[in-house]
Amino acid sequence: MVKFQDKVALVTGGAEGIGKAVALRLGREGASIALLDVNSEKLTTTVKEFEAAGINTKGYAADISDEEQVMNSIGQILTEFKKIDILVNAAGIVGPTSTPITKYSSADFDRIYQVNLKGSFLMTKYTIEAMVPSGYGRILLISSIAGKEGNPGMVGYSTTKAGITGLVKGVAKEFAGSGITVNGLAPAVIRTAMNENTSPEQLAYMTAKIPMGRLGTVDEVAALCAFIVSEENSFTTGFIYDISGGRATY
Repeated sequence: MVKFQDKVALVTGGAEGIGKAVALRLGREGASIALLDVNSEKLTTTVKEFEAAGINTKGYAADISDEEQVMNSIGQILTEFKKIDILVNAAGIVGPTSTPITKYSSADFDRIYQVNLKGSFLMTKYTIEAMVPSGYGRILLISSIAGKEGNPGMVGYSTTKAGITGLVKGVAKEFAGSGITVNGLAPAVIRTAMNENTSPEQLAYMTAKIPMGRLGTVDEVAALCAFIVSEENSFTTGFIYDISGGRATY
C-alpha cells in the first residue's frame, strides 16, 4: 500500500509504544518518517529498525516540553524533508497512579502538564505553522479515555488529557478552512511500556471498565490513526475519536 506516498509524517514518542507502531504503519504505507523522542538511545535503535525495513526515516532527540528544542527540531525536519504533512503527537507520561489529589505533589502535576499538555500545544503550534504554506496537513493528538471520563488516583493524567480535547477543538476551528485538520484520539488502556509501572490495582480498575475485557494493542491504535491522518479523512476536524473496547460512553 502506498496511501502515504510522498507524505512526510512527524511522530513524537516515536521510539516505542503507540508512537512507534503508528510511525511503522505510516512508513509501510509509503510515508517518510521523522521520529522525535526524548530517549535518544531507543530512538537510535528504532531508526535503524525502520531503515532496515526500507522506510525513509530520521530521528530527532528532543523533549516536547521544551520550546527551544521543539523549534529546533521542526527546523531540522523542514531542512531535511522540506515539509511536514502529518503530525501524530504520541509523546506523553502517566505520572503518579493510585494517588489521591491530597497526596499528589505539585511537582508531579507540573511535570505531567509540561509534557502532556504544554508539549501538545508546542508541537501543534510549530507544526501547523509549517503546514500553512502548503495548504495541507493532518494533525492528530493522542489523548486518553481518562480525559473524557476521569480515572481516580490519576488527577494529573486525567486533567492534562482532558486539556488536549480543548486544544484539538479550538485549533481545529481556527484552521478549518485551511486544508489542515486537527483531531484527537482517546484510547482506553493500551498494552505499552508506558503502563508497565502502573500499579496492578490501577491497571485492574481500568481494565475492568473495558467491556471487551482486555487491553488494546498498539497495532489496533495504529490502524485507526492511519485512517485519521489520511487524505480520505477530509471532512472531520475537531473530533476526538475513541478506541476503548466499548468503554467510551460519549
